[in-house]
Amino acid sequence: MSATKKVALLGECMLELQGQAFGAMNQTFGGDTLNTAVYLSRCGSGLEVCYATGLGEDSLSTGLIQRWQTENLDCSLVRRIAGRMPGLYLIEVDERGERSFSYWRDTSAAKAYFETAATPLEEREAEWDCLYLSGISLAILPPAGRERVFALMQRLRQRGAQVVFDNNYRPRLWPDIAVARECFARAFELATLALLTADDHQALLGLPRVDEAVALAKQLPAPELVIKRGAQPTLLRAPGQDWTEVATERVERVVDTTAAGDSFAAGYLSRRLAGAPAVEAAAFANRLAARVIQHRGALIPREAMAELMAVKA
Repeated sequence: MSATKKVALLGECMLELQGQAFGAMNQTFGGDTLNTAVYLSRCGSGLEVCYATGLGEDSLSTGLIQRWQTENLDCSLVRRIAGRMPGLYLIEVDERGERSFSYWRDTSAAKAYFETAATPLEEREAEWDCLYLSGISLAILPPAGRERVFALMQRLRQRGAQVVFDNNYRPRLWPDIAVARECFARAFELATLALLTADDHQALLGLPRVDEAVALAKQLPAPELVIKRGAQPTLLRAPGQDWTEVATERVERVVDTTAAGDSFAAGYLSRRLAGAPAVEAAAFANRLAARVIQHRGALIPREAMAELMAVKA
């Protein structure tokens, strides 16, 4: 294994419009695994962060790649597909500050990433020290694509690579809950590290209380488990250790919770891949997530992280 560790993240990044219908719009981009990739690149010295997704051959797709490259992401795993375009979503905010989302992603390029004999991600699988994906990564793919992902996860785990699964669960992306539960169960079996948001696990299992979901999450088979519970302490079980709690950081004013979990994942993974103990990694991840939710948008300015990075160093 080289001194520089290579991490591949698989998923979808969409174009984002913020504003009111038929009014002024602000255009940007977003996606759970892309957010994690950016924060991982910012946090992880000694890491090569590669993003795998499908994009079109249009100017918007080119613009996305250019912006990802400014964050030092390796975009060589991006597969550009003729006739396809990135997905799109619109965020509208009402007078009470509540957000609503509208999506146009049924024919997005990311859904067709595995519609080829071999993807760049699979062709270079011997390079990866770590593969990261989420429930959304699985949800957007057709069944044949999911099977390719599961096979890749198994091959990587068998040769000793890290396989990280984040349980982001979005019901509207799945044909039915039974399919979602089956896919999540397979992902948990194949993961070496599972990152869970308790509320998402509760929704997946259809349980009335979140504490029931936490109890079942503790029984999942991944050797390393992290359970996020909002402002409550993070629950953690490192390989060969007992469960422990890691305090979250108190935030006086939460501005925007977008990418709280995505940034936590990046912070945790960056420290674990650097050899830090799991408790230390979770503490750093909680500090990063606390910083992110004090700013608007998924990707906060780099300068907003400068103090945190200085403390880490």
